[in-house]
Amino acid sequence: QVQLVESGGGLVQPGGSLSLSCAASGTIFNIYAMTWYRQAPGKQRELVAGITYSGTINYASSVKGRFTISRDNAKNAVYLQMKSLEPEDTAVYVCNLEDWTGSSLIDYWGKGTLVTVSS
Repeated sequence: QVQLVESGGGLVQPGGSLSLSCAASGTIFNIYAMTWYRQAPGKQRELVAGITYSGTINYASSVKGRFTISRDNAKNAVYLQMKSLEPEDTAVYVCNLEDWTGSSLIDYWGKGTLVTVSS
């Protein structure tokens, strides 16, 4: 079993910055990718940014240029630096890990951390 723990959420003013962290622990075979998703009240969960083990990165168009994803393979961790935050970025940010067992890909999810952008 794999556990994901997010941290770094909080309240920030529009235009401000915040950094999120996600650390994975437990029995991990091979991390294929780690991804940040977010879910705003009344909206569907959406992909924010993802990074594969080899370093391939993708961003949602709404955050490109403002958010930066990075990872530390040795620590099984992924980070999300967020700048120029907007009220529309308010959401619960959830970390996802895709674990390749050799025969199947298993998804693990954290419980999320709340980011509130408000003046």
